[in-house]
Amino acid sequence: MQFKDYYETLGLEPGAGEAEIKGAYRRLARKYHPDVSKEPGAEEKFKAVNEAYEALRDPQKRAAYDQLRARGYRPGDEVQPPPGGFGGGPGGVDFDEIFAGGGAGGGFSDFFEQMFGRGRAGGFNGGGQHGRGDTRAKLAVSLESVYAGSPARIGVGNRTLDVRIPKGIKPGQMIRLAGQGSITREGRRGDLLLEIEYAAHPQFEVDGRNIIHVLPVAPWEAALGATVSVPTLGGPVELKIPPQSESGRKLRLRGRGLPGTPPGDQIVELEILSPKPNTEEQRAAYEAMRDAFAGDWRRA
Repeated sequence: MQFKDYYETLGLEPGAGEAEIKGAYRRLARKYHPDVSKEPGAEEKFKAVNEAYEALRDPQKRAAYDQLRARGYRPGDEVQPPPGGFGGGPGGVDFDEIFAGGGAGGGFSDFFEQMFGRGRAGGFNGGGQHGRGDTRAKLAVSLESVYAGSPARIGVGNRTLDVRIPKGIKPGQMIRLAGQGSITREGRRGDLLLEIEYAAHPQFEVDGRNIIHVLPVAPWEAALGATVSVPTLGGPVELKIPPQSESGRKLRLRGRGLPGTPPGDQIVELEILSPKPNTEEQRAAYEAMRDAFAGDWRRA
């Protein structure tokens, strides 16, 4: 398998902090998202960014990856996994990870799967085996699946299973698939116990049942007010931006978060971005704005 430099993919130094990793992921995921990007190869770049974030956002995965990277591997170098796999990090990992198809999960490279447990012979190893032949694994599901309660298809070893994701299921909750675990010495197959975790999403973060979305807006939209389209897990909706809004202002879309009793909200945080002046006309518009706001406008 070929080594991948996840820090290089995200444009980061190896010592980057958690906030830097999250910020780089959000920026690049927005840039290459297949629904909006017109750049050549955007879909493959989007997958690469997702894979890098999945590896670096988790401290245990990152520690295991950093140990391998410290051996001096460069992108494209052939890496031979040790017998039994990498073990997933210091002290080993109790759960293999499975990624449901669609969303931010799934479609990861052989390198990722060898590093972190997915795709090993039989699908599971180490602490994932339990008494009666039951097997425990983590299932990373997209926020869209949690919102809609849609089915997911997963690969387990050389098998493909369909899993119904309950609407609004929380991280840490379990799904039991009877008779889909390991085969015991007596020849009976145990159950497969899937612990839910949320896959990283390029547009949304989760705070309890609330969904947080950072919305880029133009300076004139923030200053004058505007009605803009905002993505939500249930599809785009129209949001009214009040005049004289500033970066960091939070607007609430009630009931647009994850399902529950009561359902969560979507919190939209405004981020004012200034487009680059690419034409003489656009540059003249900025000069007119500069002249109109002459003086110490920051203090005002």
